[in-house]
Amino acid sequence: MKVLAFAASSSSKSINKVLANYAASLVDGAEFELLDINDYEMPIYSQDREEELGQPQAAKDFFQKLGDADAIIISFAEHNGTYTAAYKNLFDWTSRIDMKVFQGKPVVYLAASPGPGGAQSVLAAAVNSAQFFAADVRASLSIPSFYDNFDMESQKLTNAELEASLREAVAKLK
Repeated sequence: MKVLAFAASSSSKSINKVLANYAASLVDGAEFELLDINDYEMPIYSQDREEELGQPQAAKDFFQKLGDADAIIISFAEHNGTYTAAYKNLFDWTSRIDMKVFQGKPVVYLAASPGPGGAQSVLAAAVNSAQFFAADVRASLSIPSFYDNFDMESQKLTNAELEASLREAVAKLK
């Protein structure tokens, strides 16, 4: 099983990238790739730019990566209650190739924040819109107060309840 994991964040210090990597490592017997969305940077999407540029190769490459995976793990960062601009732009360009961005793949949606909200607003938005973009959401999980629940040195969740929930979520990808 090939799992594609990434953070919906462009931060080089993204806790969501840490979480996506950790979650992917928990999928028994899976080969996984951790993607960096910074490798798919494009101009800000607009209809005018699309008419001028067509579909950028980076969007095509991202769509292909999603298509080549057997399962997908995304950990969403939250900026002002919604998607990060970097992820939203990548998603918008990719959706112009095919609205079925996730191509029917099983996905686990995660979100983390340093505060107690756990990026639940963006996670809810992603889950609620998943059906429109052919994402087969098998589970979703928010990790609040990330630094209180995750040991950055050992790269593991320290909260037993969240650890069990995460293991249960990623097991649903098979």
